Amino acid sequence: MVTLFIHIRILDLVDIFLVAVLLFMLYKLLKGTAAINIFLGIVAIFILWKITAALKMQLLADILGSFISVGIIALLIIFQPEIRQFLLALGTPSFLGKYGKRFAFLSNWFETSYETDTDPVVVACQHMSHLKQGALIVITRQNELQQIVNTGVVIDAEISSPLIENLFFKNSPLHDGAMIITQNRVKAAGCVLPVSKKRLPRYAGLRHRAAIGLTEISDAIAIVVSEETGNISYCLGGNIRHNIEPVTLQQKLASDLGNSRGEPATKPGTKPVN
Repeated sequence: MVTLFIHIRILDLVDIFLVAVLLFMLYKLLKGTAAINIFLGIVAIFILWKITAALKMQLLADILGSFISVGIIALLIIFQPEIRQFLLALGTPSFLGKYGKRFAFLSNWFETSYETDTDPVVVACQHMSHLKQGALIVITRQNELQQIVNTGVVIDAEISSPLIENLFFKNSPLHDGAMIITQNRVKAAGCVLPVSKKRLPRYAGLRHRAAIGLTEISDAIAIVVSEETGNISYCLGGNIRHNIEPVTLQQKLASDLGNSRGEPATKPGTKPVN
């Protein structure tokens, strides 16, 4: 007697759900990069392989199966940057919340408060924005980015707005690189950051690409002051928000660093720079 119904267990539904979540995360990770077309092609070949195997089309199933099994090594080479990015992101506390609000409650279990005095940073960004003085400031969180610090000049000084502005002065030898701030200290300046491969608008300069590139592979916060327009940009998790005001910058830093205070850093009587 032929059975007309497929017996599906609860574990089968869980298995399908987990695979769907994994594929969705990979798609979100690769979206906007050249690797997305390769990823979709691999998924299509895998689905076709399973269909031919279920229909007992043995020859075609064997060919597709051999292609998938032999191609694993090639895929590791092709997707090496994306795999590295995925594994680095997987270790950050905000990873679950990044891919959907349904997982945000899980990331709250791992949230940490980072004691960083953001007032000098905001004041310096406001002054540099007014002067159209380019800057790229990185504030670390869980990952202290020692490998990035090693690419620049070690400063290890207390945070202050004059220090930040002087390091990014156009005649300073360190003004082209990034500044790394960790645990309330300026750890280094003139650091080299990885550049994002995402397709960005033409007005996005090298500083913006570097800010996105670093935040794609770490949990750090990157702040960019445009040398052309003076606009302040805020980057976290590979996403960038352009043209924010100092008050908004202070509030976002307070929120993302877990600080209790979110008051504007501008002094009384000082008008925020647009």
